[in-house]
Amino acid sequence: FVVFSISQSTMLVVGAIYYMLFTGVPGTATYYATIMTIYTWVAKGAWFALGYPYDFVAVPVWIPSAMLLDLTYWATRRNKHAAILIGGTLVGLSLPMFNMINLLTIRDPLEMAFKYPRPTLPPYMTPIEPQVGKFYNSPVALGAGAGAVLSVPIAALGAKLNTWTYR
Repeated sequence: FVVFSISQSTMLVVGAIYYMLFTGVPGTATYYATIMTIYTWVAKGAWFALGYPYDFVAVPVWIPSAMLLDLTYWATRRNKHAAILIGGTLVGLSLPMFNMINLLTIRDPLEMAFKYPRPTLPPYMTPIEPQVGKFYNSPVALGAGAGAVLSVPIAALGAKLNTWTYR
């Protein structure tokens, strides 16, 4: 869950802030997250068509975190640096919480992954059962902390992608 949280929050923030600063319009980040969600629904439908259960693909909850990024940009009067610092932190903090609520409503993704393994995996890539309860850390808190720290420099990267000049 921690790796999922970090990857999803950084992936959301780099694209969302890039498009938001490119257009300069608050609301573009939410639009970007909506498109990503629709893409995931399509992937979910494709896996379902292949015979996998409906909850084999968990659709991440990107839209509320992107709304926070848009709100930050709007509330700070289109301040790019505030969007990077505050918006990036809010995305990293909020996304793990929204996704944990989402994941509580479906079957255990690890259980699904072990029940439906890819038949072409070589032996050295076969998943190993996780050691449950070995660490008493909260995956939501760990994902939110790491996501908040990593989303800010990734948001800065997304903002920097708008300022390249080719001369």
